[in-house]
Amino acid sequence: MKNILVLVHDDPGQEARIQAALDITRALDGHLTCLDIAVMSVFAGDVIGAAAILAADERRAEVSNRARLEPRIQAEDVPFDWIEQCGYLEQTVLDAAGLADVIVLNRDLDDTSSPDMYGLVGEVLIRAGRPIVAVPRDTRGFDVYGHALIAWDGSPQVDAALRAATPLLRLAATVTLLEIDDGSLRLPATEAATYLSRHGIHAAVRQERATFDLPSTIILDTIDEKKPAYLVMGGFGHSRFAEAALGGVTKRMLHECTIPIFLAH
Repeated sequence: MKNILVLVHDDPGQEARIQAALDITRALDGHLTCLDIAVMSVFAGDVIGAAAILAADERRAEVSNRARLEPRIQAEDVPFDWIEQCGYLEQTVLDAAGLADVIVLNRDLDDTSSPDMYGLVGEVLIRAGRPIVAVPRDTRGFDVYGHALIAWDGSPQVDAALRAATPLLRLAATVTLLEIDDGSLRLPATEAATYLSRHGIHAAVRQERATFDLPSTIILDTIDEKKPAYLVMGGFGHSRFAEAALGGVTKRMLHECTIPIFLAH
């Protein structure tokens, strides 16, 4: 995990994204790519002129944003490059995702005037096939060396997340595999612990059965109890559209989780 891509855009989540991306890049001795997007709005019909004016305003705002931000990143002594793009948010991130090992975005920003980060995470996670670190808007870093919690349900999604997160998990002080069995567990957490042990990672296994509590409630309660630095989990095990309509673990975690989430699909 050497190529870290971070979304740069002047919105309420930018500082959290930048700080987390710098921490991850530094710890992994990686390279940071700053994808600076002047986001185009979707307009229809006879308001094309208004769209052009907004696009010009957005470009000017991002020029100022880069002028403020780039000297700070230069001072961090982390190798980086800067890509400026103007386009629709989701497609522009997807176009840039090709060689990224991980993409740093936000979870839901809880602000209707901000970019739709929940929608962006879902679109990029599923279509780009790249792991995502989704951080809360008020976080100020990513504690690579803290306690890592893995929400294990035996699914292909969490299997992918575990394997992708292994370079980070090697650096964690402690790792806990939280096995959540709702009756459909196919691969026990002990198998995941064995996999990690072969990478020099010694994980504790905690087993919970989802009977009366929802899996997402168990995860959130464990976070409150154990105070981990970050969470590793699979993303959108069900259709993203089904989760949006009916609710689901990924949807709830992206809306409510108070720590960074490492997601893969």
